[in-house]
Amino acid sequence: MARRSPDTVSSGGGTFEIGERIGWAHRGERHRRAPDDPAFRRLRIFVVDPAASRVDGAVAEVPVPFEPLRPGPAGSLFVVVDRDDSVRGADRRPVTYRPIDLDAPRLLITAGADPSPTDWESHQQMVYAVAMRLYHAFRRALGRDPTWAFDRPYLAMRPHGVRERNAWYDRDAKEVVFGYFRTGEGGDRRGAAGPEEWIFTCLSHDVVAHELGHALLDGMRTAFFEPTGRDVLGFHEGFSDIVALLHRFEHRELLRGAIAQVRGRLSGRSVLTSIARQFGEAVGLEGALRHAVGALEGGFEKPATYASDLEEHDLGEILLSAVFEAFERIYRRRTAALFRLATGGSGITGPGALSHDLVESLTESAGAIARQFLDICIRAIDYCPPVDIELGEYLRALITADSDIVPDDPWGYRETMVDTFRRRRIYPRGVPTLSEDALRWRPPQLEDARIRGLEFGELRFGDDPGRAASTEELLRQARLLGDFACDPRRSAAFGLERPGGHGGGLAVGLPVVESIRAARRVSPDGTVGFDLVGEILQEATLTLRSGGRRRRIAVHGGATIIVGADGRVRYAIAKRVGNRERLRRQAEFAIAAMRRGSGLWEADERGTLRPSRSPLRALHARRFAASSEGPK
Repeated sequence: MARRSPDTVSSGGGTFEIGERIGWAHRGERHRRAPDDPAFRRLRIFVVDPAASRVDGAVAEVPVPFEPLRPGPAGSLFVVVDRDDSVRGADRRPVTYRPIDLDAPRLLITAGADPSPTDWESHQQMVYAVAMRLYHAFRRALGRDPTWAFDRPYLAMRPHGVRERNAWYDRDAKEVVFGYFRTGEGGDRRGAAGPEEWIFTCLSHDVVAHELGHALLDGMRTAFFEPTGRDVLGFHEGFSDIVALLHRFEHRELLRGAIAQVRGRLSGRSVLTSIARQFGEAVGLEGALRHAVGALEGGFEKPATYASDLEEHDLGEILLSAVFEAFERIYRRRTAALFRLATGGSGITGPGALSHDLVESLTESAGAIARQFLDICIRAIDYCPPVDIELGEYLRALITADSDIVPDDPWGYRETMVDTFRRRRIYPRGVPTLSEDALRWRPPQLEDARIRGLEFGELRFGDDPGRAASTEELLRQARLLGDFACDPRRSAAFGLERPGGHGGGLAVGLPVVESIRAARRVSPDGTVGFDLVGEILQEATLTLRSGGRRRRIAVHGGATIIVGADGRVRYAIAKRVGNRERLRRQAEFAIAAMRRGSGLWEADERGTLRPSRSPLRALHARRFAASSEGPK
């Protein structure tokens, strides 16, 4: 959880604290387009990885939102710092490679450097371009500027960070580090790549987008970085894979070629359904790192199912498969008429290539539906609990978020997602039936749910309705939210506990208002919706006996609070810090992780078990090490 401000707020509404993250949204200035600025700059990237064929559209010239750049590239959101910690110069310091200057006239004319495994400046261009495009996809879905989980306006990108079979997002260092390695090192000859081939993770579109998915998710829900159970990190992995895969559908040339190759059918393994193929082969897997159609050869016919003891990446792959199957079904449903028109009513294509017009129409449909699914999956994060997420709760968030923006659901997006999650046995707790009505979050039971001062007419905006006018305005909103939710007469509805001792070794701290953000959503019929999304977290310390010794474990609870344009609390998605069953599960997981030496939990200076500061590096390293031992 973020550090707290030095001020504690006390009023008639109870006592609480304001988290430091509240004001971070106004640290630094995003580039705001001037009237004479171009909308985009054109840059060339690998849209799969260097192993894919350029003939199949694996290299594309893509539009990247424009901003003035310094060499790096270095902009307002991303700064590429090409420092290599594995190579030392004469002064024994890590080497920093020459940065590319994308504002140089030659590169402006040529749409940047030509993508190449041997031109490291083009690697810098690759990570910047993918990062900028993905950031703006999140901005489109959320209706606001996404923020980082640290006190700095930009994220550093290190394309050649370390000679290691790994890539990871590091919140403390405020950076994404991409590893590189040579196949055949250490006697490993199982990979499909040649024994002397260099693999750069920064050249895999999927790896770059996956790691950015982690960073952007962390900015929205910082407590999801806490490995309170396998589902939390499994969700981090699955969500980042979903983002990487669906974002790839925005590359039209690749999409067109792939659809022609698979004859318009997306249910089998192909370049469109594989995550990081070159990387997966290089570390000894039989194909890609993960597959959207499922880990089993049966694919959608016999999908892998959820189990609470599965490894985190396997859980993520099951989540990815559930979402992608829903996408594939909707694509099939919405393109059925195209197939009927192209086949004289039968819907069955004959031998030979599909017609050009059919491929173009299918490409247009697949791209549009993938964009809708990406927006739905990102938008649903605003409807997730603030801590300890379970995969079944993400289904509830998906259903509620989509119901808010498309109440009638004419193509059955929601019922399809419910069915694909059901087929993988991903069930939320406490829901009597997997119907849409039962899955939607409910408003809190309050006599008066309106927060005076948070009505749309009372809010002050900057140059965009998704951005508050100032840090002072965000603090004002946070105080009003805290006053309302932390009032002892209402706090139970928001999952909050009375601070102090609660018996059974549980000591509860003050609630902390961690964030409050705008959410602007445009429905397919053009209707604009506006909400405020806030997080209130509460930390507690649980003391228990394990293995003959006393253990102290830091635990968290709290609520995601969604406030409508009229100031009424629409949803309070709560996880009580005092829920004994949840605390028991978390404690068992943390102690077991410490005993295994997993790197996910560690003891602080007082001996209290706390989440590791860099759980994703440990998680990824463990997975890649297991992969290099050969297929199971």
